[in-house]
Amino acid sequence: MERTKDIKCVIWDLDHTIWNGVLLESGDVQLRPHIKEVIEQLDSRGILHSVASKNDAELAWAKLTELGMAQYFLYPEIHWDAKSTSIQRIQQNLNIGIDALLFVDDQPFELEEVKSVHADIHVLHADHYETMLDDPRLMPRFITADSARRRQMYQADTLRKQAEEQYEGPSEQFLASLGMKFTIYEATEDDLQRAEELTVRTNQLNATGITYSYEELHQLMNSQDYLLLVCELEDKYGTYGKIGLALVHKQPNIWRLNMLLMSCRVMSRGAGSVLLTYIMREAQQQGKQMLADFRDTGRNRMMNISYRFAGFTQQSEDSDGKIVFSHDLKQVVEFPDYIEVCVPERLHQ
Repeated sequence: MERTKDIKCVIWDLDHTIWNGVLLESGDVQLRPHIKEVIEQLDSRGILHSVASKNDAELAWAKLTELGMAQYFLYPEIHWDAKSTSIQRIQQNLNIGIDALLFVDDQPFELEEVKSVHADIHVLHADHYETMLDDPRLMPRFITADSARRRQMYQADTLRKQAEEQYEGPSEQFLASLGMKFTIYEATEDDLQRAEELTVRTNQLNATGITYSYEELHQLMNSQDYLLLVCELEDKYGTYGKIGLALVHKQPNIWRLNMLLMSCRVMSRGAGSVLLTYIMREAQQQGKQMLADFRDTGRNRMMNISYRFAGFTQQSEDSDGKIVFSHDLKQVVEFPDYIEVCVPERLHQ
């Protein structure tokens, strides 16, 4: 049976939703029963939260802080604009699909307004918030170390963006100031839950759009014919966690890249090409040629560009739109000089 698509972020209204009452009518509003437990539990599962509320921003944020809730909400939109506009801004800031968002509001009009603009969004009347912990869309199959700290990683990324906006100088100089360390290693048993999560969650930077289950990844990891690689990224602001995955089919004269994916959170860091470059250099040293699979999912154009930028050329395309790229590896691009690439062990020959 096909798994229900996961929701990655819940966007909350405030009045009669997070708290009982209307803040501008009474400053003494109180949290609705068990709402804090619901949000904390979802947060621990790796589900993000934000706010779209028609309210006075300063008063509302002060009240969320007073109630001990402010730290849970990323990119809050508190003003008098349409909720659909607020949701679009949140979606763009988080860089995730509209179909991965759930909007919770007590007003049917607001739910309908949002749905009329964003047809793919999920909506829920605020009266049903206590059902959320049992909603299959809000129950990830695995809760990994990365998913449990997802909010903190987004908050660290906000600090990075603020630092970048304030930085005066070339962008490469700013990237160098981050002290980025990119680690690549062969997947182990401990990585497989996060590896499955990456294939399910990553849409924009997944070269084929194919997802793999824990069981499939376990089988591939233990096969002599395949190489399953994981990569992590950290900088002076903290870790990005496990942000990339690659599956290489090792054939006598050819390495074929069946899967390459990278978290959207590292797109602006120039880190997306590092894993691909590493695989190309390893294949080159072993005297192989390279093939790479690609299928246009409507969201992953950046991966097509990444292959072409790295020197791959299209070899074939079948009737299902599956493209095979090839590279003779006579010339391989270098790693960005502002990223330290670490490989704890050599790949198995």
